[in-house]
Amino acid sequence: MTTRSSSSLVTFSNPFSLCGYPDELPAGEYEVIVEEELLQGLSFEAYRRTGTYLTVQSKSSKPGRTEMRPIDPKDLELAFKHDQTLATSNNDSDAALSPQEE
Repeated sequence: MTTRSSSSLVTFSNPFSLCGYPDELPAGEYEVIVEEELLQGLSFEAYRRTGTYLTVQSKSSKPGRTEMRPIDPKDLELAFKHDQTLATSNNDSDAALSPQEE
């Protein structure tokens, strides 16, 4: 069976958490890895997602370790939208507190 992986980076401006994990992750840049497998028997090339993972730096006493956490892409999308909403509301409140120039 043919498989492929792709990765992308997502940046959170605020601490966040994902369903299924008790800990809150700090703001920062995270790698998202998507694994897919080739669907057999079709007259065209098509892939099906088999897993989505978030790469997280370990909080253990051994620095440099990373953990690939299986996640639901919908949970990641909700967390990212929530982060964007918080970032926007923080920017709006900063603007409201800024003195106006004449």
